[in-house]
Amino acid sequence: MRALLNPHLLLTALAPLIWGSSYIVTSQLLPPDRPFTAALIRVLPAGLILLALQWQRPAAGQWSKVLLLSLLNISLFQSLLFIAAYQLPGGLAAVIGAIQPLLILALIWMLEKIKPAFWLVCACLMGVLGMSALLLAPDSSWSISGVLAALAGAACMATGTYLTRRWALPLPVLALTGWQLLLGGVLLLPAMLWLDAPLPALRPSQLLAYAYLCIFGALIAYVLWFRGMRSLSAVAVSALGLLSPLSAVVLGWWLLGEAMSPLSLAGLLIVFASVMAVQWFARPVPSSLQEK
Repeated sequence: MRALLNPHLLLTALAPLIWGSSYIVTSQLLPPDRPFTAALIRVLPAGLILLALQWQRPAAGQWSKVLLLSLLNISLFQSLLFIAAYQLPGGLAAVIGAIQPLLILALIWMLEKIKPAFWLVCACLMGVLGMSALLLAPDSSWSISGVLAALAGAACMATGTYLTRRWALPLPVLALTGWQLLLGGVLLLPAMLWLDAPLPALRPSQLLAYAYLCIFGALIAYVLWFRGMRSLSAVAVSALGLLSPLSAVVLGWWLLGEAMSPLSLAGLLIVFASVMAVQWFARPVPSSLQEK
């Protein structure tokens, strides 16, 4: 029980809970069909703010790693997230991320030759089972392209989470997060200019929505997320991502009146149990790697 009340764990869990609100904000408040614009506005200003707060450049040999992490964690993931958010209901757009912990276990097995513990795999599969209950709920509707975007986004985020934890770049959390958000935003710029229509005149509610996504959904959430990677295992951090669909579904039910069938409720409870079980069975981080 003490492991589940770890302050690092609780703070890191706030990030996916915030991200779960991105879907309802996108579908209800943002101008339609501009996923790359939404992603860029979300991350680029946040990166500039963080680097203004703590300016430190990566070492000469670290730039390629920072750039790859920026592509995986920010550019690709954010683009695919907003594509899915525009095409799928809020809760459904988030549920595909259930495969992330399993992907990280597969990466650890393939690249580090460490076979995952049986009960840890079972705990991760519980998340997939819970998400399937949500996905198969009678009131759910989905598009193939939206589901594929969500799957690709989950794969990018899982790979980025694994590499971030494995490389453990010696940058302060604010600087590491800031560089990823800044470079990720720059990489999004060509896609935004080429694929998205120009923004119309924005209403105050839309300006507030973009500000919320930037300050809470990028700046605060990513700082908490990358901070958590310094004290938690990659699998444990990734499993916390399953809290995002819980947040999205609850917000959709509470604010939009979306149906919550018994099957959906069972799926939510199973997902929550999976998150707790993964934290319990995930291998503890050696004390030498704990954040000081």
